[in-house]
Amino acid sequence: MSRVVLEGLEFHAHHGVFAAEGVLGARFVVDAELHSPFAGIADDLGQAVNYAAAYAAIREEVTEKTHQLIEVLADRIADRLLSDFSRLERVKVRVHKPFAPLPGIFRDVYAEIEKERT
Repeated sequence: MSRVVLEGLEFHAHHGVFAAEGVLGARFVVDAELHSPFAGIADDLGQAVNYAAAYAAIREEVTEKTHQLIEVLADRIADRLLSDFSRLERVKVRVHKPFAPLPGIFRDVYAEIEKERT
């Protein structure tokens, strides 16, 4: 299986359980692995997954909708990608919340989901 990876897509959005997160927003980072068979295809965008369009779909899911949980956001992004791009056979999505409201020092918090076309 071949894949194209969009890594480190950063957005300011308003997801979270606490009221302040809905008002102030925070930085969210998304990684998406787009699995589709592209070995041997012609050098034609029509035969591939347009990753600029995938970026736009991810941006819309992150910035134009709100969820309390990053787990739900990751699931919605995965569903959207599989719905919008028929050439995708599988996706893996990670939603990072690097400034999650935790009482301690940490590098990152993220939710990850992998889904296949059914």
